[in-house]
Amino acid sequence: MTSVRGWWSRDYGDGRGWLQGAPPPLWVRVLPVLLLLVVTVATLVSPDGHDFGFLLGAIPPLAVLSYGPLATAVLSCLVVILLNVPATHLNHPGDTDLLTVTFVALLSVFVSYVRSHRDAQLVTERAVGEAVQRAVLPPLPERVGSVGCTGLYRAAEHGTLVGGDFFDVRDGPFGVRAVMGDVRGHGLAAVSTVVSLLGAFREAVLDQPDLESVAARMDRRLTVDSADVPHAELFATALLLEFSADLRSVRVVACGHPAPVLLRDGLAQELAVAPGAPVGLALTGLEPPKEITVELGPGDRLFIASDGVWEARDRTGRFYPLPERLAGFADAGSAELPERVWADLARGCEVRDDATMLVLTPEIT
Repeated sequence: MTSVRGWWSRDYGDGRGWLQGAPPPLWVRVLPVLLLLVVTVATLVSPDGHDFGFLLGAIPPLAVLSYGPLATAVLSCLVVILLNVPATHLNHPGDTDLLTVTFVALLSVFVSYVRSHRDAQLVTERAVGEAVQRAVLPPLPERVGSVGCTGLYRAAEHGTLVGGDFFDVRDGPFGVRAVMGDVRGHGLAAVSTVVSLLGAFREAVLDQPDLESVAARMDRRLTVDSADVPHAELFATALLLEFSADLRSVRVVACGHPAPVLLRDGLAQELAVAPGAPVGLALTGLEPPKEITVELGPGDRLFIASDGVWEARDRTGRFYPLPERLAGFADAGSAELPERVWADLARGCEVRDDATMLVLTPEIT
């Protein structure tokens, strides 16, 4: 995910390699054709070229890896024809050898037919799955109200677009509000919890007058969802923000989630938030999370990251120094900052959890 506006695109769609369903690399597609040409030339120019004839039997199976049934059939026919051309010195194979190559060629065409149809089915199923996941966490707009938004999401579970992290930015009657959270677990098993929390947040943005009430609504949602599930242990960390009407202050409530980092005048400072319990632990029976207010000025930005970023470790076991790195990237624009951090993080640390970042830039005049 490059940014939230293009978060489903990696090397091939989502970072899959050749063995995970992506199209084969160029060298694999070229190999059967190249092998056919090499054997043909070798047999024509060398009296000992027939020593390479055994390689022809490998061409049809190799074609299956890259080509459909028609192209595989064409290459297979060329192999059989080549075995019967006198000039190649290969026109004296035993009957058993010729029948074996012919059988392998026919079998390869059949396998290619089955593979092609199976691949088409998998592509369709994957497209449906990606559409569902994008509906869960749709791309952020570049601006919500007067707050610029840029995000990045890397799911820990390979082949998925959405995991246990979530974020959203919404404008409502009480100002622009944002949330970032991390549910227990990751991957597709956590998506249903993400859906519940995002739904609760989006409703609360419209009718809850303060962030403590929004957190309570999300807490109630998880409490209700887990009521009939034995040993559900359903909870999530969450960070809630609300910008004032003039954007010169932001209110923050932290429910077990890492604090935001304030980027100001080339410096990066982790905000001192009042820690609260994660949502889903029945906050009504505990002390509610405390709200803090931070004054903002022109050019200030807020960088929010999930614990997958904060808790990534390098080879020596040292945590990723996010504020220090952010200070070093102070010259980066908001649109490129998450990618700069991700490139630095992936280069030096092992990331085992979903990694999510969000940059909020209030346009203070």
